[in-house]
Amino acid sequence: MLCSRLRPSLPRLLPLRMSSTAACRTVDVKQPSLSDALTFEDPKAFRVKSLGELLRALGVFRLCSFPVLVNNCGKLMAIARTILGKRGFSLLLRPTVYAQFVAGENESEISQSMEKMSLLGLRPMLAVPIEEDLGESTGEKRYDDNMEAMLECVRMSHSNAWSKDPMMQLKITALLSPELCVKLTTLIAQQPYDLNLVVRAMDGELIKFPGLDESEVAHFLCSLRRFNRIAEASVNKVRVLVDAEYTYMNPALSLVTMAMMKKFNKDGVWIWNTYQCYLKESRSLLLEALRLSKEEGFCLGVKLVRGAYMDKERKLAEKEGRQSPIHECWEDTNASYNGSLDVMLKEISQKPERYRIIVATHNEESVRIAAKRMEELGIDKNGGSVCFGQLLGMCDHVSLTLAKEGYAIYKSVPYGSVDDTLPYLVRRAQENRTVLQGIRKERDLLRKEFYRRLSRRGDR
Repeated sequence: MLCSRLRPSLPRLLPLRMSSTAACRTVDVKQPSLSDALTFEDPKAFRVKSLGELLRALGVFRLCSFPVLVNNCGKLMAIARTILGKRGFSLLLRPTVYAQFVAGENESEISQSMEKMSLLGLRPMLAVPIEEDLGESTGEKRYDDNMEAMLECVRMSHSNAWSKDPMMQLKITALLSPELCVKLTTLIAQQPYDLNLVVRAMDGELIKFPGLDESEVAHFLCSLRRFNRIAEASVNKVRVLVDAEYTYMNPALSLVTMAMMKKFNKDGVWIWNTYQCYLKESRSLLLEALRLSKEEGFCLGVKLVRGAYMDKERKLAEKEGRQSPIHECWEDTNASYNGSLDVMLKEISQKPERYRIIVATHNEESVRIAAKRMEELGIDKNGGSVCFGQLLGMCDHVSLTLAKEGYAIYKSVPYGSVDDTLPYLVRRAQENRTVLQGIRKERDLLRKEFYRRLSRRGDR
């Protein structure tokens, strides 16, 4: 569990004026903690939003509060697209769900969104909404096209003055087939691959990986060279945060990510890995990554999340007759998240130049715990080693409050056309249904600000 002992405040001596017969005495006055300001209860956080943005958020969040709509949103959107046609469907979605959660389609639209975010003290973390699952593999040309999209994301993140220390997200399955990821996961469970072999393959050496046939080796080598190109383009410019996906392929994703870290994170944290704290093994995976980074001499970047694939993971485990990899209750997931957070913050307090973390959560209590521990451990809230992250269009009352208090805060920003982002939006809605149903507080704060805005107009 997370240690919650507070550092004692220095007492301040204040004379108290008493009656003429009373002597002056001193009292101890506790200095207010900087993290005490993080209440996330003030609707004033939304005063930066226009009336139209308030209405849009209220409408979208209201729709997201109905489980039947969230669970069937993919089918409903497919029906709407068939009835309305591509253009009509785009006209329906663009000003509503798309505008709430997506930055735009082209660089001009993205820039407008990012410049507004920058004025609010928020930093963008661009995300190309490309990923694949089993049965969706599309061939080398599509993976090469995806690589070009990732390289364009690096360029946009670096060349535009939206924020200092730019970040972007990367999905391994956008460049490497899920089927091969699953096979690699099985193979390395039996006999772990040497990271040096993977690094050499990234450099273009024709490595023969045990357990893979000729076509699989060819695809793996092509994919590793794709990752190498993206890492080479981003190092010293943009921090690349590699997303975790499903447990049946995560070990393979971590293998590739750790190889990139070994090669490119020697003098700074440019490649990051994601740790899903709803997994029972998450703490051991994080500790192993810390051990490996020290042993191999590379810097470690950690994106700490609770997780987004809970329902599918549990159903798959039940279908296969094995124990679920997911914690049985929300309290255990919270303990896992906050405990892993404390592990990383302690490491950062000792060597901030070697370790970094993004506290990627919508959970207010975890945000407060992180802020308090940063204060206790003497970690600079805007020093770069610790930052916070939430999704674009969600949890703005937390994001804007953190920005106001001077913390480094990023918003995960997908971009692309309606057709390109639709699968992403459907998946995020279904995978985050527990978050979507828990946005009542944000909806209430939005409503308060909306009524305040209306009453102010009525007083004129």
